[in-house]
Amino acid sequence: MEIIAIIISLFFAMNIGASGAAATMGVAYGSGAIKRMKVALIICSIGVLAGAVLGGGEVVKTIGSGIIPSSILTSKLVIIILLSATCSLFIANLMGIPLSTSEVTVGAVVGVGVAYQVLFIKSLFTIMVFWVIVPFTAFILTWLLAKGLYGLEKRGWAFNHTWIGYVLILAGFLEAFSAGMNNVANAVGPLVGAGMLKAAPAVWLGGAFVAVGALLLGAKVVETNGKKITRFSKPEGILISSVGAGLVITSSIFGLPVPLVQVTSSSIIGLGTARNGREVIQSDIVKKIVKIWIVSPLVSLSISYFLVKLLVDYDIYSIIIPVSVMIATIGALSLMKAIRKEKRAVHEDGGGI
Repeated sequence: MEIIAIIISLFFAMNIGASGAAATMGVAYGSGAIKRMKVALIICSIGVLAGAVLGGGEVVKTIGSGIIPSSILTSKLVIIILLSATCSLFIANLMGIPLSTSEVTVGAVVGVGVAYQVLFIKSLFTIMVFWVIVPFTAFILTWLLAKGLYGLEKRGWAFNHTWIGYVLILAGFLEAFSAGMNNVANAVGPLVGAGMLKAAPAVWLGGAFVAVGALLLGAKVVETNGKKITRFSKPEGILISSVGAGLVITSSIFGLPVPLVQVTSSSIIGLGTARNGREVIQSDIVKKIVKIWIVSPLVSLSISYFLVKLLVDYDIYSIIIPVSVMIATIGALSLMKAIRKEKRAVHEDGGGI
């Protein structure tokens, strides 16, 4: 069981590298600061491994023993936590929704805690509060810095494209470093909490597999983030990467697992607000991000809770009612959506049938 848990953990680590970690170099590559994809992935891999080894230990402690007592963690429960987080990410990938690995991992750990009725509520509350504070801070900081940047550009301030390209690469490296500090713990934290691995070798092993995942599987994410979504100028890219890196590194020092995806998204929204006004805040993308913040941990929490009841406690009856309620809720929401869609179609057709 321990070998299976470690294999799942390392597979999860590779997926973290292929998605969230690789995305950190998207702006530098898309803006042309880095010309070759392979170079971008190598820089990302080095940054992730360095961040994990030099500063990933505190978040590992939080994931492993800061939310639920490590004494209850068994090989089977570690597998359930990792499978729940992995399944949540997989479902989200199929739906095209970017989820935070930190949120789904914390949610999976909480699901086990709820099943056993053992949770460190104060620690969990602190984490959840910072899930709001850190992205909001990213929005405010980026908005303020972007206002200053656009003010300089209006006054005719010209940036030297040679050195600013190097600054952007450094900012991307620091963002990858922050991903290593914060996200590697999601893969190896449960292993450390269960006593399967010591913290030091765990962060080396997890960091190495996140780096390998970014190097071997991250090309599509870098391409998409850099050239197929929104283009940023080099100064804008520096603001986004620097703010995200600074906030995530600071959170990691205090052992707080924070959603890098939402931090980056909030920075982009802040920049867009500074550029285009308040209508950006009211856009559909902002509403979608808020929904993701709420849904991400709840999905993995539900999966881990159900798996504990089914595979550990063999208590089928305790999950029949929640599952039935969930199915009924999904059915009701789908029906309401269909009714609204039909009413809208009738209204657009002038009331005709």
